[in-house]
Amino acid sequence: MRGRDDEYAKFVRARSLALLRSAYLLTGDQHLAEDLVQEALARTHRAWSRLRETGNAEAYARRTMYHLQVSVWRRRKVTEVLPGDLPEPLDRHGHDDAESIARRMTVERALRSLSARQRAVVVLRYFEDHTEVEAAETLGVSVSTIKTQTTRALERLRKLVPELTDFRTTEGTGR
Repeated sequence: MRGRDDEYAKFVRARSLALLRSAYLLTGDQHLAEDLVQEALARTHRAWSRLRETGNAEAYARRTMYHLQVSVWRRRKVTEVLPGDLPEPLDRHGHDDAESIARRMTVERALRSLSARQRAVVVLRYFEDHTEVEAAETLGVSVSTIKTQTTRALERLRKLVPELTDFRTTEGTGR
């Protein structure tokens, strides 16, 4: 039992930050992202004995995160606005780069303006680098839904953030 817990703790230390980044992109809120990761890791722990043998622990945790978030999106909506933001990143000299901060904030605001499903598709396809088929399987929808949501999301992002017009989809390649 001790070795199992040690392996799980090592997994959590190694992958929590990456899971948190994905969760933040899905939720748009640091606290909700932390809750999402915590719940996904709790479920991963319950399945740990079979996951550690197959080496699929991170895939299981990510899939659990996406399914939990889809469940949240399907619930009745109650508008909640939380004022907190992440601290601003520093440039390589330890100073704020106003231009990159403004660009990041613009992109974050644009991502938050997408529908929940569109945001999930963008995160899966372009942040997590999943294929259309993998994204469809993760979200439990058809590949055509992924293609439609991707197209609509990118159109909206390009409209809100014109600098993204150079960003092209790789349609037809499955990536």
